[in-house]
Amino acid sequence: MATTKRKGGASGSERTNPRVWLYSILLTLQYGAQPLISKRFTGREVIVTTSVLTCELAKVVCALILMVRDGSLKKVFSQWTLVGSLTASGLPAAIYALQNSLLLISYKNLDSLTFSILNQTKVFFTALFTYIILRQKQSIQQIGALFLLIMAAVLLSIGEGSSKRSGSSDPEQILFYGIIPVLVASVLSGLASALCQWASQVKKHSSYLMTVEMSIVGSLCLLASTTKSPDGEAIRQHGYFYGWTPLTMIPVVANALGGILVGLVTSYAGGVRKGFVIVSALLVTALLQFLFEGKPPSIYILVALPLVMSSISIYQKYPYQVKKKES
Repeated sequence: MATTKRKGGASGSERTNPRVWLYSILLTLQYGAQPLISKRFTGREVIVTTSVLTCELAKVVCALILMVRDGSLKKVFSQWTLVGSLTASGLPAAIYALQNSLLLISYKNLDSLTFSILNQTKVFFTALFTYIILRQKQSIQQIGALFLLIMAAVLLSIGEGSSKRSGSSDPEQILFYGIIPVLVASVLSGLASALCQWASQVKKHSSYLMTVEMSIVGSLCLLASTTKSPDGEAIRQHGYFYGWTPLTMIPVVANALGGILVGLVTSYAGGVRKGFVIVSALLVTALLQFLFEGKPPSIYILVALPLVMSSISIYQKYPYQVKKKES
């Protein structure tokens, strides 16, 4: 009689690796705090492209410092090739550059919690593109965990919809410059995350090197776009640092560190698990809004909290198992 043998060692390793939890917790805090930090320290006059370009430069500097610190810099660059770089990082870099610009536009036109609610939809697009590109399947329990996330997102959306406070009172501006940009950014994030996971886990590309490559390629794409874009015209007319203050560097550096953490989480845990970080960041955002803006968490957030925690636990505990038949 045929018996089955289950294989799930890799997933179990990811689940117990303390580095996965450390990077995930740090990324959760960064994602949760980023909307509030950006709204507080980025003036509406700041040209979006200048903020993105400065963030990409900060990522390169941070990644190089970390490679020097762990002693991998010489080895990584001795094995570097242009073809390998473009294959692993070229397309994701261009996608992430566009995504960052869309997110910065949304920050200015949505309140922090609404932004985070919409931003968490990237977990579903990540699961979709991970299946398409890597054929990575989800177990029945993991699919159930994703449904719990949907329920939590719906609750949070209902609660936020009853008392929305955004950066603009114009519904059309909120839709076209807030909601649509962040949703498109979520689709792009899912695609880029799956491509990065393919590069790091299949092609064995260093996450720090990918950060450097993607930042450089993304910056070149943005610089090319400034020849025709309104932002490019604004830079030529007002100067690169128009609207900046010393405090504007705070969200830029925070976003850069978040970008490095994204690479580490994707490399060690995969794109879908990184998506759970984004959902958890909703709760961090709500807590920070209560602490710094005096906005208490609604009943919907309190109900959504155990749903989010349960979904994370279930997804981690029940990875997809490949069944092998033995005669």
